[in-house]
Amino acid sequence: MSINPHARVASSQNGHAGGHLSNGSYEQLSARTKRAVERTCAWFLDQQQPDGHWVAELEGDTILESEYILLLAFLGRHDEPVSHKAARYILDSQLEDGGWNCYPGGPIDISVSVKAYFALKLTGHDPSSEPLQRARGAILAHGGADAVNSFTRFYLALLGQISYDQCPAVPPEAMLLPGWFPVNLYRISAWSRTIVVPLSIISACRPVAKLEPRQGISELFIRAPEDWPPLRCPGQKGGTGLLSWDRFFRTVDRCVKWFERRGWTPLRRKALARAERWVIDRFAGSEGLGAIFPPIVWSIVALRCLGYSDDSVEMQYCLAHLDGLVIEENDSVRLQPCKSPVWDTAITLRALASGGIKPDHAASRRAIDWLLEREVARRGDWSATVPAEPGGWCFEYANEYYPDVDDTSMVLMALADQSAPKSQHGSDWHVVEQATFSSLEDARRHIATTDRLASASKRALDWVIAMQNRDGGWGAFDRNNDHEFLCHVPFADHNAMIDPSTPDLTGRVLEMLGKLGRRQGDPVVTRALAYMRQTQEAEGSWFGRWGVNYIYGTWQALVGLQAIGLPSDDPAMVRGANWLFSHQQPSGGWGESPDSYAQPELRGQGSTTASQTAWAILGLVAAGHAGSKAVTRGIEYLLKRQRADGTWHEPEFTGTGFPRVFYLRYHYYPMYFPLLALSQWAAAADPRRTEEAARQAAFGRWDMGFDS
Repeated sequence: MSINPHARVASSQNGHAGGHLSNGSYEQLSARTKRAVERTCAWFLDQQQPDGHWVAELEGDTILESEYILLLAFLGRHDEPVSHKAARYILDSQLEDGGWNCYPGGPIDISVSVKAYFALKLTGHDPSSEPLQRARGAILAHGGADAVNSFTRFYLALLGQISYDQCPAVPPEAMLLPGWFPVNLYRISAWSRTIVVPLSIISACRPVAKLEPRQGISELFIRAPEDWPPLRCPGQKGGTGLLSWDRFFRTVDRCVKWFERRGWTPLRRKALARAERWVIDRFAGSEGLGAIFPPIVWSIVALRCLGYSDDSVEMQYCLAHLDGLVIEENDSVRLQPCKSPVWDTAITLRALASGGIKPDHAASRRAIDWLLEREVARRGDWSATVPAEPGGWCFEYANEYYPDVDDTSMVLMALADQSAPKSQHGSDWHVVEQATFSSLEDARRHIATTDRLASASKRALDWVIAMQNRDGGWGAFDRNNDHEFLCHVPFADHNAMIDPSTPDLTGRVLEMLGKLGRRQGDPVVTRALAYMRQTQEAEGSWFGRWGVNYIYGTWQALVGLQAIGLPSDDPAMVRGANWLFSHQQPSGGWGESPDSYAQPELRGQGSTTASQTAWAILGLVAAGHAGSKAVTRGIEYLLKRQRADGTWHEPEFTGTGFPRVFYLRYHYYPMYFPLLALSQWAAAADPRRTEEAARQAAFGRWDMGFDS
């Protein structure tokens, strides 16, 4: 396998160059790696749920606990023990400067802080206490409640702190707009759609829960609410001139409110009925609307507006799924934004397969069965624009209207590993003694599962291909959901109004396609490759929409490009690898803060983490640098920081919900990604494999890269 000489020079300038490890060096490091892999595999096998899946906590910031308390206040339940326990968690998370942030190490976030302060007051905390005085000072120093985002304004209106006039108009009449109209429900992202529809009911009905004056937060207002600044999507490009989209949508907002004040809403009843039906229909096959916290909360408020009693089937359904997100431990309560079992199971299964756990192992068979049982068979929102048969998987236990390309691709790769005749890494060492079939009936069940696996995989692959966007890339939930003018709608400041193609997700689809035998020359792959070349940053990295950030995007891009047969001396591979080389830190690890979303000049900078180090290693291995000094140092970083039980400690948030707005800590990320990195490195850096590759290359049989 040839390497671009310029790439070799660039690497050597930073001390990263070097051929593959010698037999002696590899054997020594491989033995330590094998022990590390054994520990982590054993840990994961112990973590498997009885029915075959894996799931870890998904952690967000205190906005979840605060909004939970605010909802309970609307329902008149904010004095219950669960509210006080959630408040204790909020108080324990307060920063030294008095505010609250979106991620560990991040700056104060004004919306998160205002809601935290409000939640604490509602649960009886004295505004003259030191924590609240400190919080109040920090909030006022950062713009006061005047600077909160649109969703926070709705909570303030819901609890009588401001008028709905200070919130963006979300007219339910939008439900009646036809699909051909430039602005309609299916042109916004799936997650925004599930928020906007119940919010439109709330916007029309304007519910208000009366609080005692002492529970209000007017002390956080710098100006009167009617003088608060206009809402804008953070980092959104485009001006505010007379002919701008910003000016257009603000004019529409004023017109809608003008008509509402005069009662000129002849279609309101029909629109509300349509919105109500839309929300309730999507309760089917789901853990709440959209199976995520914000739409579940807004659904509860919307049902109240529509006259549903607290003991109605619909309300009990929503409340039960909200309660399912609550984690109660001793004297505190925290909430998850949603649950991640499909994602966690698919990646864990891939990591275990890479670590030597064979498809016939009992744990693997249980996990396969669990995943196959959760194949989505319903036509969801995506079918409004994609004429394809259902297939694929969602992120949560149940969310049938919203399968996504990312989870579907990851599950397809996990299933492909399980249908392979041997471990994907090709190593001759295995970690755990493998199970065998105990009876003829057991073997028959295995054959039936294999047939089911093949048919489910075909449906899912066809669905993913049908979801490819016009630009050659993929978004998460919809096709061609890229109408940027919608990001100027006043309530678009959660920075997730659309779902366009992203390099990280497209790279993952390419990895999946390559694993399933689709390579360069395939029209789908060719279009995606062109997209990846166009989106590579000038210095060589790729943006990461769903993980933090350029390390995540660059890893997934390199792995995807290698999987479709792109050689390691291709300029895109060289530049991507050199960017990773140049951002390795003295400890041998890699790290990046969510700060890089607002300040791209900080890309690749931040506290080193196990998950981000693993991503960088996987990217460099895919780019042909398994034997490099940099990768060896990265492996040493992981080995030295592994704990005795096979895990790694990682308090940082390396997952992304909405860039610049909401981030996530996946509690399994620092376990299954290092396991993948260690296992795949052990195979790729093996000198015996390198020598065999060289022999095959001499006869023109080299496949240009390692299996992913």
